[in-house]
Amino acid sequence: MKKRVMAALMAASMTVSLAACGGSGSTASTTAAATEKAAETTAAATEAATEAAAAETTAAAEAAGKDASDIKIGIVTDVGGVNDGSFNESAWTGLQKAQEELGIQASYLESHTDADYKPNIENFVDEDYDMIICIGYALADALKAEAEANPDQKFAIVDDSSLADEPNVTSLMFEQAQASYLVGYVAGKTTKSNTVGFVIGMSTDLMNQFGYGYTAGVLDANPDAKVLLNNANSFADTAAGKTAANNMIAQGADVIFHAAGGTGLGVIDACKEAGIWAIGVDSDQSSIAPETILTSAMKRVDNAVYDVAKGVVDGTLEAGVKTYSLADDGVDLAPTTDNIDPAVLTEVQDLKKKIIAGDVVVPKTKADFEAKYGDVYTLDD
Repeated sequence: MKKRVMAALMAASMTVSLAACGGSGSTASTTAAATEKAAETTAAATEAATEAAAAETTAAAEAAGKDASDIKIGIVTDVGGVNDGSFNESAWTGLQKAQEELGIQASYLESHTDADYKPNIENFVDEDYDMIICIGYALADALKAEAEANPDQKFAIVDDSSLADEPNVTSLMFEQAQASYLVGYVAGKTTKSNTVGFVIGMSTDLMNQFGYGYTAGVLDANPDAKVLLNNANSFADTAAGKTAANNMIAQGADVIFHAAGGTGLGVIDACKEAGIWAIGVDSDQSSIAPETILTSAMKRVDNAVYDVAKGVVDGTLEAGVKTYSLADDGVDLAPTTDNIDPAVLTEVQDLKKKIIAGDVVVPKTKADFEAKYGDVYTLDD
């Protein structure tokens, strides 16, 4: 751009020079005409340069896309709701961070039943949202229909890779078995009764990864431990969570891990009343019951949602599958560690390094789990 402007100005300058170098016989009128012509050439060159600069600026602005303040990003929750203290709440935290730091517009729609998924997605589509993020694999069917019906609309989904081939969908996946292994190891080292529990919100291949990791961690830390198992069959039934935990407590469990969204709040409540340890999931749930939460298996949905928002703003977001793990802080033990024995915490930090290095491989499938531990995890039957 600068080169083109300089070339134009040089051309104008040369015209002036040529006019000034006319023979001594040139008349004053000829000189004046040449000078006027040079001025016109200079003005034309300047105007052309200005127009070129404006064109380049416009092209750059178009390439950069919208201003961040005009970008609208929304999340559609699963039935746990945005205040589940876990999965959905973590997603909303990440989007709020994006709103504060990147300047985007952020919003959410809560799904109270499965029937709400499709209309909630459609509402954001109708309102011309730049990105719609679906929180949870349960929304996959509704999202598939909307993604195919709206090929120019950008979507993302947490915990589902079945839409990986859709050109307008980004799948956000996590190595949740790794984080579950760490909290399982803590549970195995902490239990006094050699009996711990695990409550799952729904038995699916994805959710059972929590169970494989947790059970493996418990048994590696304490081969004498017994793991009690329960499928609450809901992510939004606190009463079912509390009943499941109370049944385990009656059988001697003194540490219970939940991977059950809003249902897990009932697990935590039962543990608090019984004076035993609970282990949270997805976010650091220590604030819910500081004297009850031993630790939490962090799944950084907040980081993933923030990354999506930043990718939309930067224009760098790609469709396909992005997986978060211990190596990139996508999963981890919760930062609140006050209730963990310092010696156990040291062992866990060493385990993290071994998992990242590949020296410890955490099972996340039925076959891999049973190859080492046998048929002791029964929620996948």
